[in-house]
Amino acid sequence: MFKPFIYFLGQRKILFLLLIINTLGTIYGYVWYNSQLAITPPKFLIFVPDSPTASLFFVFVLVAFLLRKNWPLIESLAIITLFKYGIWAVIMNILVYVKTGTLGLDGYMLIFSHFCMALQGLLYAPYYRMKLIHIIIAAIWTLHNDVIDYVFFMLPKYSVLEEFIPQIGYFTFWLSILSILIAYYLCVRPNRFKLEKNF
Repeated sequence: MFKPFIYFLGQRKILFLLLIINTLGTIYGYVWYNSQLAITPPKFLIFVPDSPTASLFFVFVLVAFLLRKNWPLIESLAIITLFKYGIWAVIMNILVYVKTGTLGLDGYMLIFSHFCMALQGLLYAPYYRMKLIHIIIAAIWTLHNDVIDYVFFMLPKYSVLEEFIPQIGYFTFWLSILSILIAYYLCVRPNRFKLEKNF
């Protein structure tokens, strides 16, 4: 059941549909960050919009697939950051609900969209062609981003969770480690599940 489904995901029509969805989602994500970007020092701008940058990486992955190519470093950045920031946003919005007892429609939308974001990066793992060096470079980027977020406080703003920033930072670090290990397990380790491209 799993292998035919992955082949289905590799159909050009599915790739093109996902390209449209992720492009629109990426644009929406950068717009969502607009107010925070407006007060962010220029040297930190690239590190603030975490989720839309993750989905932008995947946009490039999909473009490469449609061109019948692989861009391994972008694939590494995509799978790690899609899973990390997808799961992070899901957890943060659940915590907002736990803290306040309510969650707006946009909160539920963010939970759904970010869960799908995390999932899609994993589902395409059999088509990625990265090596350990690509994982290492993507890991450095990811952990460096954590430093920028929790040392220089450039993380996404959830006002109701401000008092939990140290705990969130600790959780985020280990989520980064988990994301890196998942990328290695699915994409680099010997005898991993791997498919030839059918697009």
